[in-house]
Amino acid sequence: MRNTFRLTSLSLATSLAFALPSFAAETAQDFVTKAAIGGMFEVQSSKVVQDKLQDQALKDFAQKMISDHGAANAKLESIAGEQKLQVPADLDASHNSDLDKLKSASAPVDKPYAVMQKAAHADAVSLFEAYAKDGDNAALKSFASETLPTLKMHRDMIQKAETKAPANESTTPAVSTSGVNNPAAPVPGANSFTEDQAKSAIQKAGYTDVSALKKDDKGIWRGTASKDGKSTPVALDYQGNVVADTQ
Repeated sequence: MRNTFRLTSLSLATSLAFALPSFAAETAQDFVTKAAIGGMFEVQSSKVVQDKLQDQALKDFAQKMISDHGAANAKLESIAGEQKLQVPADLDASHNSDLDKLKSASAPVDKPYAVMQKAAHADAVSLFEAYAKDGDNAALKSFASETLPTLKMHRDMIQKAETKAPANESTTPAVSTSGVNNPAAPVPGANSFTEDQAKSAIQKAGYTDVSALKKDDKGIWRGTASKDGKSTPVALDYQGNVVADTQ
């Protein structure tokens, strides 16, 4: 199960890293939109993980993200207002999805957060560098140029911290069951197992021919499998309990 949880952690980290869109801006409004969403996400994601981080360096980094990006966001909003440009009030769907993943993950979330921040700052540096060089609005070009050194500092900090971030071996809030399933299983709850990981866990429980796996609205993976020569419904909950599925 430890290996399963480690794979779950890496899966979450990878999905977070690759869910972030490639940052590039062609117009002043495009730059404001992408910079604002990126900045809001930095603040909100760092607030979400503050109590879920184990490494002190990452805790300090998260606090710095809240402070630095909070200030940059306020400055961007002020400039955008002067330039009659619209600042988005909320995150886009992609960033909201990433934020939800951090909210539902159990502590510690050091590795997923560090990997996500590394990717996010690579994108931010690329966005601000390009606009500082070729942007179409003088005030925003100046803002991008002035903010860029801070973003690069953040990027360097997280690159170092990411290599030391402890992997989360319990991204699902598992309980101690002394080697047996929770008698109340399947237990509803936020389930971070991927379909492949769910299938593997069910197979390790002695089932074969696992098929038709789907996660229901309670976070329980349900499907069919064979055991002792008989086909049966089967379920896997967020704690890793595998049981014959009685719905």
